[in-house]
Parts: sequence; C-alpha cells; structure tokens
Amino acid sequence: MPNPASIRSRFAVLVPHVSLPPRADWVFALRTTVVGLIALVVAYALGLEQPQWAMMTVFIVSQPVAGMVLAKGLFRLAGTLIGAVASVAMVKATGTEHIAYVALLTLWIAVCTYVASVLRNPESYGAVLAGYTAAIIGLPAFDNPHLVTDLASARCIEIMLGITCAGIAGRFFMPQLARNVLVERVGAGLRDIARYAGGAIGGTAKGELDMRYQRLIVDIEALAGMRAYARIEAPGLVTHGRMARHTIGHMLSAISAIHTLLAHASAPDSSWRPLLNRVKGMLDGIVQHDWLAEDVRPWLRQIDELTCESEAMRTAPLQPTEDRAAAAARLTLLIEFLAALRLVLEGLAALRLRAPDPPGQWKLPTLTIDRDQKVALINAVRAAIATAVVTAYWIATRWADLAGAAVMVAVVSSLFATMPNPMRSSLEFLKGAALAVPAAFLVGQLVLPQLQGLFWLLLLIAIVLIPAALAMANPRFTSIATSFAINFLLFVNPRQPMVAQPWPFLNEAVAVLGGILLSVGVFAVVLPRRPESVIERVVEAFRADLTRLCLHERLPKPSAFESLAYDRINQLMAPLERVGTKGQYVLDGSLAAVTMGLEILRLRRFIRDGQLEAAHAGEVSAMLVRLAKLLAIRGPHAKILRDMIVDLRALAGSSATDASPDLHLQAAASLRVIALTLEDHPLYF
Repeated sequence: MPNPASIRSRFAVLVPHVSLPPRADWVFALRTTVVGLIALVVAYALGLEQPQWAMMTVFIVSQPVAGMVLAKGLFRLAGTLIGAVASVAMVKATGTEHIAYVALLTLWIAVCTYVASVLRNPESYGAVLAGYTAAIIGLPAFDNPHLVTDLASARCIEIMLGITCAGIAGRFFMPQLARNVLVERVGAGLRDIARYAGGAIGGTAKGELDMRYQRLIVDIEALAGMRAYARIEAPGLVTHGRMARHTIGHMLSAISAIHTLLAHASAPDSSWRPLLNRVKGMLDGIVQHDWLAEDVRPWLRQIDELTCESEAMRTAPLQPTEDRAAAAARLTLLIEFLAALRLVLEGLAALRLRAPDPPGQWKLPTLTIDRDQKVALINAVRAAIATAVVTAYWIATRWADLAGAAVMVAVVSSLFATMPNPMRSSLEFLKGAALAVPAAFLVGQLVLPQLQGLFWLLLLIAIVLIPAALAMANPRFTSIATSFAINFLLFVNPRQPMVAQPWPFLNEAVAVLGGILLSVGVFAVVLPRRPESVIERVVEAFRADLTRLCLHERLPKPSAFESLAYDRINQLMAPLERVGTKGQYVLDGSLAAVTMGLEILRLRRFIRDGQLEAAHAGEVSAMLVRLAKLLAIRGPHAKILRDMIVDLRALAGSSATDASPDLHLQAAASLRVIALTLEDHPLYF
C-alpha cells in the first residue's frame, strides 16, 4: 500500500504551484455572493422588473476594502441618478425625433466621458456612469416616451438596492477597513523606501533597483486614493485627514532625494563612505521591523545623529584633490533624504494613534494630479462617434437585438476610455463576457428550466459566482472575473419561473459580444492611443514645468510640483511597458526631472528671500534663464547642452569654497545636482 506521505510529496512535485486562496479572499467571495443573493431576493419581493441589476450592482461595487465599496457605491448612485434624469429629459424633449435624440445622447456621452477622463476614481466612475446610464435607460424607451420615467425609476431602485446591500455588508460583515489598510501600506512603503535605498548603497543591480523604484511610485500614488476611501468610512479620524496627506508627501520627497543621490554615491571623493555605511545599517534595521507596533523614537534619534554628522561633514574642510561642490551636493541630498524619512516615521506614528488632528499644527502639502485635456477630448470624440454610429444604425434598421449592442458600445467606449490601456481593458471585458455565455446557457437554458424554484435558482447562481468572486479578489484576474460575473447574471436573466428560450438568449449574447467587439475596434481604429504619443506628451509636460519653475514669478510648493510630477510618472508606466526597453531613458529622465525641479525651486527660494549675496543671486538667476532656454529647444542641441553643463559646474565650483557661507554652499550643491542631471540624461533634456 502506498505511503500517504509519499503520495503527498509526489502530488506536490506534480502540482508545485497549487495553493488555496487566502482567508481574506474567501471572506470577500462569500460576502459578495451572499449579499448579491440577498439583493436578488429583495428585488423579487419588491416586484422589480429586472431584479438581476440589483445583484449585478453588488458585484460591480464590491471591493476588498470597505471604504472602496462605499466610494464606488456612492459615485455609482450619483452617476445613475444624474444619468436617469438626463435620459428622461432627452426622451421627453425629442419624442420620436430620431436625429435630435441621437445628437443629444451622443453629446451627453461625450461630455461625461470628457469629465471622467480628467477626473480620477471614484469621481471618474460617477461621471462615466452618468453617461452610459442615459443610454441604458433611454434606448429601450425610444419611441415609447411614456415608459422612460418608469424605466428610470426601476433602474435607480435596483441600483440603490444593490449599493445599500453591498455597502452595509462591506462595512459591518468582517470588514477590511481602509484606515487599517492605509496604515499598513504606509508601513510597507517605509520598508520599501529603506530597502531601495539600502540596496543601492550596498550595490544591488541597477535593473532590480529600477523595478523597486517603479513599484514605489505606483504604491505611494495609490496611498492618496486609499486616504480618500478612508475619509468616506469615518471622516473624523486622523488617518483620513491632513496627517495622511502630509506623510504621503514626505514619502515622495524621500524617494526623490535618494534616487539622485544614489546615482552618484560611488563618486571618487568617497570620504563619506563610512557615513553611508551607517545609514545603510539603519535602513536595514527599518526593513526588518514591524511598523504597526514599533516605537519610532529610537529610529528618530538615529536619524538625528546621522543628520548632524552629515551637516558637519558638509562644512568641514576637504582634501585639495576633492571636489567640494560635488561633495556638498551629495551631502545635501543625503540630509534631505534623512529629513523626509524622519517625517515619514513621525507621520506613521501619528497615523497609528488615530487621534484627532491638532488644529493648525500640520500644513497641507498639495497632492496634485495631471489632467490631460487632450487625451480627455480624444476619449470624448471616440465615445461620441462609436455611440452615434451604432445608435443611428439601430434606429434606422429597427433591428431589435442591436439595441443591446448599442448599449454595450456606449458602456465600453466610455468606461474603458479612462483606463491606462483601453484596448487591453476592453479585451479582458470581452473575454469575461465570452466565458459567461456557455456558463449562462448551461444554468439558465438547460438546468434551471428543469429545476424550478427559488432555492435551485439561488443555489446554482451561488455555485457559479463564488469561484468568480474568488477570482475577482485576485488582482491578476479581477477584470475578467468581474466581466464574467456581471455578464453571467445579464445572460441568465434570473426570474420566476425560468423558461428555456435558447434563440432569444443567443441573440442577446451575440448582441452583447458584438457590441464589445465593436468597441474594441473603435479603440483600435478611431483616434487610437499610441504609447509613443503619451510618452512624448509627458516629456513635454515635464520640460514645460521645469521652464516655468525657472522663470515664473510665483513659486509653487515643492509638494505640489512633486506630486504632479509623480502622478505623470505613474501615467507613464503603462505606455512604457508597451514600448519595452527603448523607453527606459524616458523613465530615468522623468525621475531625474523631479529632483532637478526641486533644486530649481530651492535656488529660486534663496533668491526670493534674499539669502544669497546680490552678485551671486544675479549669476544664479541668469543661469536659470539659460536653463529655461535650453529646455525650450525642440531639436538637436548637444553643444548647447555641453556648454550649459560646463558653466553650471564652474558656477558651483566658484560658490563652494572653504570661505563660502553655508547657504552659498547649498546653492552650489543645487547647481551641481542640476549639472549632474543634465549630464546623466542628455537624451531626455
């Protein structure tokens, strides 16, 4: 008889990657499915015309974090109500005037898509819902304006029922709260910053460091969204207020300073290497600790000691062969990194306390997002063209099943236009819908007509949707699984009694899949989003920002510039992934542009506040004007760039003498950092 242990070991070899989903995923899947079934039963009890919409809404708004459910649900409700009112107004205003109705619907979807494109989730989701809800309600009521009010009311009630069920369950049934996730992710972000910095000091390969850096940017940007979700959960707690925003801003400052510093950490004048080694030892300790419970005070004392040592080294005499400006630049960046890291630790400790904000104690760092008006306009035009063509064709032919395709085109062409990669998102939605067809046919057309009764209906739907909800909890499958779940419910169309109607089922399936496929074609043909064009736009935006920093009289807050820059870099990730390694210089240059901008701001503040001697301030101002002219050039300018680097180095060297005041030494460090940035990234600048 085979040994059970040997059987298990052989199975482990044959199936090495099989693992059960974690407990949190099972909780999410069971909660979502059970709450969806409850919403379906309540919809039956209320006699709603399309009860499946209540359960579909539960699956659409369900998220692992309670605040995300509330945010998505609230904005879905707002978008549905606005879209319902718009649909009633359009149908009532146009009656049976076909051209007028198509024009109004097209204009409405274009406006909503534009607004959604310049906003971010969850606000963006509400705007896009307002657009395609008008199509979902208005198209079935076309030529029957007396039905539009009833359809709009039923739609709103079904959505409100699903949102209410999902919101209550997400908040009170084994919830995962956004405020807890926010604190956990800030702690994880602190460890990741320390891991990145310590790895670079210790000589980790550049490729791995770049991957860590990219993940850091994406993760820190996501913290701003989690902060918004936490505020919806309970606005009175500190984790939802100014301190979270403050901490996120300093995380950005820390990685901005350390990135440029580590690019030159191995320079020849390495008398500061023992100091770097002590910094690395501290960072390694930060990586190894649990920041949900760790006392930050010993770490703050270590940072203070290292900062004092760095400041003393910056003003200490150097060997004649050492480059004082370069040494001052590196030490200045190290001091900035340590200061930002200290503030992140303080912010994390305050977030864990969950105490009210001390009034007036914290300044509000600005977290700014990049609003691309051009891309928003393209998205609006594309959605308008797709909706107008398909809707007009449906009205002209009166092909009943094409109404579903028209609705799906309106939904997909506007909803996925706001995604970083609309083509991929719409294809994943198509895959999920295609997988839902055979499952829905089996359940709705073959099994349920033979097993009548609410018990069997709920049981079979649960059997199918629990695995789908498990897949929704896995980020790799979220898009396809969500599409499968909502389209499965759409195709099954649960009602009592269930009757086999294979031909109407197939017609509806063909209409839905055809509408999604048409939308994919629209993304591919109508004003397609080329990754190269997105990259070019972001690079031009960076150069324009740096030019304004050099010349504009009004200086923005460093946190405002920094957060806008990192938001743009976050948008670069998807197109850079598509162009491959040839776009690496763009990412490196954009990251360096953040540091350059902060050094320009430092110099401008020194000049504005009169902290530099008049003659030296005039030289620095003239150099910044030259830098702005360089950034404005759109063509080959290798000689101008070389001359600029030489002159920046010369000005930094003349400012960094043993007799220079400390502020002149800091200005010299900033000039040297700008020169290093231009020298390291000539293709970008």
